[in-house]
Amino acid sequence: MWPTPIILTGTDVSLAPLSHEHASDLAAASADGDLSALWYTMVPAPEDVPSNIDARNATAGMTPFAILDPTGKAVGMTTFMNADATNRRVEIGSTWYRASVQRGPMNTECKLLMLRHAFEDLVCIAVEFRTHFLNHRSRRAIERLGAKFDGVLRNHMIMGNGTLRDTAVYSICQHEWPAVRANLEHKLARKAPA
Repeated sequence: MWPTPIILTGTDVSLAPLSHEHASDLAAASADGDLSALWYTMVPAPEDVPSNIDARNATAGMTPFAILDPTGKAVGMTTFMNADATNRRVEIGSTWYRASVQRGPMNTECKLLMLRHAFEDLVCIAVEFRTHFLNHRSRRAIERLGAKFDGVLRNHMIMGNGTLRDTAVYSICQHEWPAVRANLEHKLARKAPA
């Protein structure tokens, strides 16, 4: 498995390998803001969290994490996915947070931890982000990280409600990482959301 499960620790957030010990916290997190009702996302309903944990852990090319607040409570999920060890590329995706912690510095630190691990430990040449073309909040957050827009995969996925998803694709390349890292560290010093 590449990348292998690992604990990543920051100041205001930590990432731990996703397991069923996080299920009750994550079910409550999904219910906070009724996140699964957002048609353009794929957040599991509270009752579907255990099967979602199983699916993420069983899927080849995925290394899923629980996102933990400073008390150790799981407030969301994120994943290294579509991992390609040969070409040293990963996607950071399937990320969601409970509504009460959105729009704060938590996502900035989470992405800094994951990007630092990808570029500095795994020596990735590129890290990719994908989101629904119509998920404007997610697209703005990805752009604030410093990722560049690569294009749109049209009719890329069939969503749970039967609509076709056009997927906006972004990436950060290895040579861009020092500037992206400096920008994220600056935002965290100011506690600004990314």
